[in-house]
Amino acid sequence: MQLMNLFDYEALAAQRMAHIPWAWDYYQGGSDDEVTLRANRAAFERLRLRPRVLVDVSMCDLRTSVLGTAVSMPILVAPTAGHGLAHPEAECATARAVRRAETLMIASTDSTRSLEEIAQAAQGPCWFQLYVESFRQAERLVRRAEAAGYQALVLTVDAPRRGHRERDLRNDLGKQLAAIYPAVGSGNQALLTGESEHGHEEEPDPIAALTWETVSWLRSITALPVLLKGILTAEDARLALDYGAAGIVVSNHGGRQLDGAVATMEALPEVVEAVAGRCEVYVDGGIRRGTDVLKALAVGARAVLLGRPILWGLAVDGEEGVYHVLHVLRAELDLAMALSGCPTLESITRALIT
Repeated sequence: MQLMNLFDYEALAAQRMAHIPWAWDYYQGGSDDEVTLRANRAAFERLRLRPRVLVDVSMCDLRTSVLGTAVSMPILVAPTAGHGLAHPEAECATARAVRRAETLMIASTDSTRSLEEIAQAAQGPCWFQLYVESFRQAERLVRRAEAAGYQALVLTVDAPRRGHRERDLRNDLGKQLAAIYPAVGSGNQALLTGESEHGHEEEPDPIAALTWETVSWLRSITALPVLLKGILTAEDARLALDYGAAGIVVSNHGGRQLDGAVATMEALPEVVEAVAGRCEVYVDGGIRRGTDVLKALAVGARAVLLGRPILWGLAVDGEEGVYHVLHVLRAELDLAMALSGCPTLESITRALIT
């Protein structure tokens, strides 16, 4: 099969993971009726481009920076759980591919490899996505991320409870993951068991309610910049700035939390307007083509985060698959910029979108 685009990778990944259908459902599924999952994709398809002509686009420059870190393109790798379900080298294979593509990976709290292993494989800039289950658990993860050289923390703020993911419920996902995680690696989950670093049980660690005060607490315990992932409104974007967020990821958790929530590309304009350049804004959800990236940049995103397609590449061909997925999307973006009359990222403006 000739793998020309990300949809080709999706089709072949489905074949490669056919022997573990519950894992494929876990990767692909959304919550309830999966309305928001589909809306993320549809929102890109509704936007139209207004290309300019007779511009010198013999060379297009895709280079940019994110929180001051240079990357080769405005395409980052989103935090996604359980890469070990797709390939035995798991997040380490992903990290090596991202390094080769000269961009940046956000490692998930729910990785199947430890955050230290991922950082070692990346050998370069990485951010760490944080779930706050309890203050003790979160602080330990933060300290480990700092020691491993992560350059920023990405706090997921749209998951005070787990979304109603019916595919996972039908598949009894918890039981499936409990059986498979010891086989593929424990990742960072040992910190959720209540064991201390000395191997004995500690006093119960109360569950932390996720509030704006959690953001203040997190900023008080680390010098790392804190980004908030899961913002969908101008109101929360302004609050994020008030509480010192270094960046915002416009995200609805890939349609896996509140079904019926606004699509990310529908939410992006109001967030960009509310922020007014005071922090960097990123977006994820439904990005499958270079033209999708172009549209997100035109609306005001600093960069996009790519989630499920990375898992597809990993399932198809490990590190090489992930690298090729990033290469394909980069090539599509380069062509889309040229055909739109945009030789630089700075030349991509809201005027390109209708």
